[in-house]
Amino acid sequence: MFRFKQFTIHQDRCAMKVGTDGVVLGAWTPLPENLYSILDIGTGTGLLALMLAQRSYAEQIDALEIDDSAYEQAVENFENSPWADRLFCYHAGLDEFVDEIEDEYDLIVSNPPFYTDDYHSNDEQRDLARFETAMPFEDLVEAASIFLSETGIFSVIIPFKEETNFIEIARELELYPFKITRVKGHSTAETKRSLLAFGRKTIENPIEDELILEVERHQYTPEFTELVKDYYLKL
Repeated sequence: MFRFKQFTIHQDRCAMKVGTDGVVLGAWTPLPENLYSILDIGTGTGLLALMLAQRSYAEQIDALEIDDSAYEQAVENFENSPWADRLFCYHAGLDEFVDEIEDEYDLIVSNPPFYTDDYHSNDEQRDLARFETAMPFEDLVEAASIFLSETGIFSVIIPFKEETNFIEIARELELYPFKITRVKGHSTAETKRSLLAFGRKTIENPIEDELILEVERHQYTPEFTELVKDYYLKL
């Protein structure tokens, strides 16, 4: 169980637990001015949808999850939250959702399950599960291009080394980055993640900055603290 200030995440049936990636994305994601509808692709525990329910007045917050256990857990987390009437989870794969749903969304977010060459745990079964559930970036971006409203925002967190490739895939589908934040664990660490926000309008010079999480072990930077203080209990 993971307690936040305004909601609780039960995660005993989810392979992918609450992690810094998801919390950072949920807090960082830019919100469009007229935000009515949100889609969280690959919701897992429901974390992103719940964070955005707390952050916004969006009336329709849909989530998509293919895994049986994660879907059931996300539904329970939604039902037990203060925003149950605004949250809905679809139990389907992305291809099925694309075929059957005709809605438009003002904000689309995803912390996609990814498998890269340098991802290995000591659990072969978990590695295999991670590999099999990895969502091809092409499929994710194509879905975003289909569902995103004209003035909408598409926001993701991905491995830094995939940044250039992901931006190129998006550009081919006429989605253009307007904000890029690169994430480091501490000041001397390698850049591990890229936070990317896209829109349909071409931007010549997107905003680019850096987010460093810790000054030292368990001592957060002021920037990270400011970003997540509305969520973490001890901040």
